[in-house]
Amino acid sequence: TWSGGSNATGKADWTPLQGREVIVWPDADHAGAKAATDVKIALKDIAASTRVIDVSDKPEKWDAADAEADGLTPRDIEVILGSTTDRPWLTRAKDFSTEPAPIKWLIKYWIQDQALMMIHGPSGSGKTFVVLDWCLHISAGKAEWLGHKVRPGRVVYLAGEGHQGLKGRTAAWRQHHSVDDPDLYLSSSGCDLNTPDGYQKVVDEVRGLDGPPAIIVVDTLHRFLDGDENSAKDAKTMLDACAELTAVFCCAVILVHHTGVSDEAQQRARGSSAWKAALDIEVSVVPPKKESDSIEIIQRKMKDAEISTPVYTDLKSIEIKGWLDEDGEPVKSAVLEEGAEPLRPKKETPQQKQMKLFERAWWDAGHEDIEGSPYVTRSALQDFIVKNLGKSKATATNYSKASYPNGIIGILLDAGMIVLFQDGWIISDNAWASVLMVQKGSKKDQ
Repeated sequence: TWSGGSNATGKADWTPLQGREVIVWPDADHAGAKAATDVKIALKDIAASTRVIDVSDKPEKWDAADAEADGLTPRDIEVILGSTTDRPWLTRAKDFSTEPAPIKWLIKYWIQDQALMMIHGPSGSGKTFVVLDWCLHISAGKAEWLGHKVRPGRVVYLAGEGHQGLKGRTAAWRQHHSVDDPDLYLSSSGCDLNTPDGYQKVVDEVRGLDGPPAIIVVDTLHRFLDGDENSAKDAKTMLDACAELTAVFCCAVILVHHTGVSDEAQQRARGSSAWKAALDIEVSVVPPKKESDSIEIIQRKMKDAEISTPVYTDLKSIEIKGWLDEDGEPVKSAVLEEGAEPLRPKKETPQQKQMKLFERAWWDAGHEDIEGSPYVTRSALQDFIVKNLGKSKATATNYSKASYPNGIIGILLDAGMIVLFQDGWIISDNAWASVLMVQKGSKKDQ
């Protein structure tokens, strides 16, 4: 402890802790969290290491003095502090995996606490709408985001561009969700985060708040990077700065970035492969292919959990109450709403493909039937394969063998759709046979 309380960390003399390993046990409230962050920053160049104990699961105002009242034993406290002197460097797997280590989520299965995350998409894809929607749900303490549980927390949004649009989008979201004052702070400009001055500016500004953030957003990566995004060396300096922010504030960091120009580059972030390698979570925003389609949000990487199924959102245009442009017209913006997965044609199965070929061969050979069941001779099938599919006679012979697993006959025999009859095959599936015989009858009547 130190004199002066939680607001006096800047006045304390920390030099007695020079070179020591320090553990900070904060009170479970905003003041305690802020003080812990301030102490960690103050000790950055003094202590050998500084670790803050996570008390987020404790009741408001809970502190170390309450540990005894809660029945914690000295051994329990040693485990919490992680300071047992007999703890080996190498641990047997059974002992290592005895205690559960559940993932802490800010948005369950999408945004992990204290993770490095990137969301990317082409220009105009809606990625800023998605990120802002995440941040406002978290900072407003909403219960769910598209059916996923939300843990409330403060958000710091470092905006390097598009401030006018962000004002409108934030106002529209607050109006649409009936939220007056979300715990969200936005920067008025960008800075070079991967430089000493830029990094210190962000740290000083965030320290000035009355508590640490759960998330720091960097939008966009390009606006906050001093260097070349294609350079692994420059990428490392930015990744190191993000890691420092996570260590100092115990928060997640979300980078907003663009994809490349070519079609094959739409599933990955623009620039060095070092970005993806360092990420805990990677998310793509895919714009609609048609006007009627929804925006698709896809996880590309989830380091510590399974990849979630994609979600779909639409942009709903709304007028912002009381906002008028220079001509006195209402100002509009958009908010995200849950969308729908687009209907995609189902991929044809091998069996369906071979059934169509068998049908075509049957019609081509004169649509013969044996007592009401469509019949195709071996020679007629082979002639059809050579003539219509452009295959050689040898290939046609293989396709008509029962022993050839990928051929027409092999697949249909295995599926029980046809049976061998004389020097050919008849359709044994009643439903399929009936459809073809009805079609044959219709052609006769025309």
